[in-house]
Amino acid sequence: MSVPSPIGEGTPAHALVDLAAIRHNVGVLSAHAGGAETLVAVKADGYGHGLVESGRAALEGGASRLGTAVLAEAFALREAGVTAPLLTWIIPPGAPIARAIELDVELSAAAPWLVDEIAGAARAVGRTARVHLKVDTGMSRGGATPAEWAELVDRALAVQAEGAVEIVGLWSHLACADMPGHPSIEVQLGAFHEALGIAEKMGAAGSHVIRHLANSAAILTLPEARYDMVRAGVAAYGLSPIPQLGTFGLVPAMTLVATVALSKRVPQGTEVSYGHHYVTDRETTLGLVPLGYADGVLRHAGGQVEVLAAGRRHRIAGRVCMDQFVIDVGDAALAAGDEVILFGSGRDGEPTAQEWADTLGTITHEIVTRIGSRVPRVYR
Repeated sequence: MSVPSPIGEGTPAHALVDLAAIRHNVGVLSAHAGGAETLVAVKADGYGHGLVESGRAALEGGASRLGTAVLAEAFALREAGVTAPLLTWIIPPGAPIARAIELDVELSAAAPWLVDEIAGAARAVGRTARVHLKVDTGMSRGGATPAEWAELVDRALAVQAEGAVEIVGLWSHLACADMPGHPSIEVQLGAFHEALGIAEKMGAAGSHVIRHLANSAAILTLPEARYDMVRAGVAAYGLSPIPQLGTFGLVPAMTLVATVALSKRVPQGTEVSYGHHYVTDRETTLGLVPLGYADGVLRHAGGQVEVLAAGRRHRIAGRVCMDQFVIDVGDAALAAGDEVILFGSGRDGEPTAQEWADTLGTITHEIVTRIGSRVPRVYR
């Protein structure tokens, strides 16, 4: 195991990341892709699992490309020696585009001004920039609107003619693919098909241009959205994008583990943690778990989510604090140094990130990406 941590020894918790699970999950998703290439998103530090390590595992599992939200993530991958194709999609004005071009990072563009910035940087470094043009098919987030699409394509074709850029991708993103049957899915599929038709008529959709639309949910449930490449996100880390339909054979890759810092016997009526929202109803044993909201354990998890300790599940007792929370284990044997599993794969009876998400009214993406830098990642 390797333990890359900014803190090193003395950390009272760790996130165990199963790289074999990531490889397995990418294999499952690639099998669903029907021959399309698989890009794995490693944004947000690999969804909290580790940017470089997760990226390498994804490539070993069959992904041909990696995707990042911001250029700093792409630069870190290149600095770590990752040579696979990379795509970055959030590029604000003034971003270090020239360096991205020098490092062979492919760039997404959704507005003519950004195409011009990319072209200018390409001229400055004397290299052709590889660009994916994004159309907004109904997410109303990134991408050119249908009314702006032809102008974007036209501007990209103009700078392509001079050799400053090469259009290598046409893409969009689905808003409700995790809600099978949602009417917006067909609307977006139709809008993407229309945008591709416009690009083809204008001469921007040659055989070398990659068309991509499918996210994790669409990979698993929408064959018509797979096109030339699919983009796997949370599913690559073993978390189902459509939990109401099951796990799809995915294996959660992260197990969050802490060591009990203190165990003590207290009488009935003991008031626990900030605000005294929890009061013991009997003589009992309390355990102090050294993880808190500064580490990504949501503050409102207090009194709601369960952890595995002393051989069974126990709900967090009272408020989650910045660096710690308390569990009430009754008469179970619990000593300082014992292991507590907050969430994992569920194989050993521990809660899963999906259970935490369901209980807290959020999604698994938030549960795993919130785990902070004080918690070292341990890889197996």
